[in-house]
Amino acid sequence: MRIPNATVPTKNATAIVRPSFMSHGTLESRNLKETRRFFEEVLGLECVRHSKSSMAVRCGMKFHIVCVEVGETVKPQSSQHHWGLDVDSREEVDAARQKVVELKEHYRIRQILDSETRHGVYSFYIEDQDYNWWEIQYYDGVQHDDMFDFGDRFGDADSDLHGDLGGNR
Repeated sequence: MRIPNATVPTKNATAIVRPSFMSHGTLESRNLKETRRFFEEVLGLECVRHSKSSMAVRCGMKFHIVCVEVGETVKPQSSQHHWGLDVDSREEVDAARQKVVELKEHYRIRQILDSETRHGVYSFYIEDQDYNWWEIQYYDGVQHDDMFDFGDRFGDADSDLHGDLGGNR
């Protein structure tokens, strides 16, 4: 699914910082060459190496991830800290998972979780060689739009760390 207009008006008129859009995030890599191969060949991401120690990664929108090579100091993450990649059908989720399972050793993938419906999407998670987690998902619509269109349902409510992680999944 292509999103024809990937921008939305900002609602930050009273904030100290008033950004026009979120431009990037950052993740770590043990070895950029190996990570780039995984990103391009498995995840279908576009990569450009803009310095000796980092590269920019993107997919379909004007938002990118700066991937920084940190060697053996790379830190494990939990699946709660993941990057989502949308595909166009449940069948694409299953086909991608099957292929990733076949190539697990080749790309040194640490973990591949089962496909299932979680938090309103059909997906599976991959933990890559650098401990980064990726969710390959299908959602009938544009999840980003729906999350914000549904509105702020809990406002400033205190979180229940032992209950519903991430809000009403």
